[in-house]
Amino acid sequence: MQSRIEGTTLPVLYVSLDPRETLISETGELSWKSPNVSLRTTTSGAGASGFLGAVKRSLGGGGLFMTEYAAEGGPGFVAFAARIPGTIGVHRVAPGRSYLLHRHGFMCASPGVTLGLGFQRSLGAGIFGGDGFRLQHVSGSGVFWSLLGGEVVSHELAPGESVDVHPGHVGMFEESVSFDITMLPGIRNKLFGGDGFFLARLTGPGRIWLQTLTLPNLAHALAPYLGGEERVAGAEGSAIGVTAASLIRRAFE
Repeated sequence: MQSRIEGTTLPVLYVSLDPRETLISETGELSWKSPNVSLRTTTSGAGASGFLGAVKRSLGGGGLFMTEYAAEGGPGFVAFAARIPGTIGVHRVAPGRSYLLHRHGFMCASPGVTLGLGFQRSLGAGIFGGDGFRLQHVSGSGVFWSLLGGEVVSHELAPGESVDVHPGHVGMFEESVSFDITMLPGIRNKLFGGDGFFLARLTGPGRIWLQTLTLPNLAHALAPYLGGEERVAGAEGSAIGVTAASLIRRAFE
């Protein structure tokens, strides 16, 4: 299995498959493929065992169903285009080396990689972290590809070294990194600073990947250009009124 990434602002991931090689992704991720690559939709992909395993994966931000791609009769390829301006990365997982990833960050993976719910080791992080801390846990053995928003800044945290980050900018980190929630100091900062009440505190040892673009910030930047009401054609050709907010939401679902 070989891969390459083309493009810059809106990159595309190509994965080449040898005969009988398989690849797994969440449903709806496929952009294009060679004709000899078959698709199979299943609830048991990415390490999930039974329906409860699929539900657990879904709670982390994934779907109940996964799509498995297999090359038949010869080599083939699958392509996944980025949904937002961002950066595609390739990462290797192995026993003792797993990752926590933001809920929209997983693209696809080789067999043997498990995608599940990232349990909050800190109660405060789970309660006050907001949508930025709905995490996916990537473990097992193999390779997976991630999509983080905008540019990616990675940093190796030494043991005991910490960095405070807006929750939405936390893209991914190694499981050895601990995280908690810290409150912004000062009542003026909380009420008028525009940065919320809480920051994520990541503490090493381990590597972190921070994303420069968050989906709420992108939606906020696009909202003035969509107007208060847009008209789109429905499946039957009828016009359906859709608010600007719902258009933005659909773009990222």
